[in-house]
Amino acid sequence: MIQPEPVCLLIADISGYTEYLSSVEIDHAQDILADLIGTVVTSLRPSFRLAKLEGDAAFSFAPAQKIDGSVLLDTIEHCYFSFRRRRRDVRQATSCECNACVRIPNLNLKFVAHHGVALRQKMAGREELLGSDVIVVHRLLKNDIVEKLKIPAYVALTDKLVQEMEIDPAVLGMVEHTETYEHIGEIKLWVHDLERRWQEEDSRARVYIDREAAAFENSTEIKAPPQVVWDFMTTPGRRLQWQGAGGVTAVEEIVKPGGRRGMGSVNHCMHGAEAMIEQILDWRPFDYFTEEATLPPSAGGFKFRSTYELIPTPTGTMLQFRVAKPKKATERAMLEQFGPHMAQQFANGLKVLQVEAVDEINQEAAERIEPDLPAPKNEDHFLAGLEPIEYAS
Repeated sequence: MIQPEPVCLLIADISGYTEYLSSVEIDHAQDILADLIGTVVTSLRPSFRLAKLEGDAAFSFAPAQKIDGSVLLDTIEHCYFSFRRRRRDVRQATSCECNACVRIPNLNLKFVAHHGVALRQKMAGREELLGSDVIVVHRLLKNDIVEKLKIPAYVALTDKLVQEMEIDPAVLGMVEHTETYEHIGEIKLWVHDLERRWQEEDSRARVYIDREAAAFENSTEIKAPPQVVWDFMTTPGRRLQWQGAGGVTAVEEIVKPGGRRGMGSVNHCMHGAEAMIEQILDWRPFDYFTEEATLPPSAGGFKFRSTYELIPTPTGTMLQFRVAKPKKATERAMLEQFGPHMAQQFANGLKVLQVEAVDEINQEAAERIEPDLPAPKNEDHFLAGLEPIEYAS
């Protein structure tokens, strides 16, 4: 018998589309919607699988055990940032001055997310999600968040999901909100302002080590998408799966503001009884992160900065690891002494990461059953010059 399972349910809804559609040219409007929906769905993969396309919304889900609070928020923000960049690119790519093209900036994106249980039923080569929590997450789309909170782009997380994800919404700047629905009752929500996050990320100073500033660099191609590689690189339990080959015995999160990994997070990367202390200085899912590490006293106790960059390739991800040139002569000498050993340990771990990541993405692909995404027809080539989205599953 099919058994219900815990899931994280997520709906991404392109807001303003109904009003937009009422006063624009239908052909271009449909192509623009198809392009933006494609951007949304592909940005959520592989953490979330598409369950159903519902007009201007995409209903997705993830097995609950595969999602924690940091992964959830990173994935949603990454999706929103991708949407904003794609909306800009679509407008800039076309010289068409029809209403559909001129009014592209009027479109925005909002999310609702809930934790619950659902039945995954396969019918005619498709997968359908059933259950009361599926109904709840759809009802959440009808809310007065924009009217009451004046937040046009947001993710509304149910309190049940927040508790399961073990994050502190108040510390993370979320706003408490309540909605009441017939036959369901009162639902407590936490609203995360995505427009604010877009502005913060756009204006925040970067801490990024490029090739000119690097003492040495390691590049490895991994046949898995950046989201999967990022998960292995940043989630403590996942790090141990591959860094154990480099002598790491445990990874402990000491500081995680609001329960979310990111700038200001501090980890202890244990090598037996000794710890290398890592502090996150810059955090750009799923592009790169920069950290400052302090080696244990037995290895000199000096500090060095590293950037881990994930560059998408046609077959996966190019992972680049760069260590900054130390400013002090004593630190340069220590890096020359311990650098080759650290690089070798890292390389040993990457061999394991390669195998683990490929196995995971192959298993995920074998299990995934998703509806096809609509591709823009672009019959009059009004989107000529726009980089196409990879629509393959």
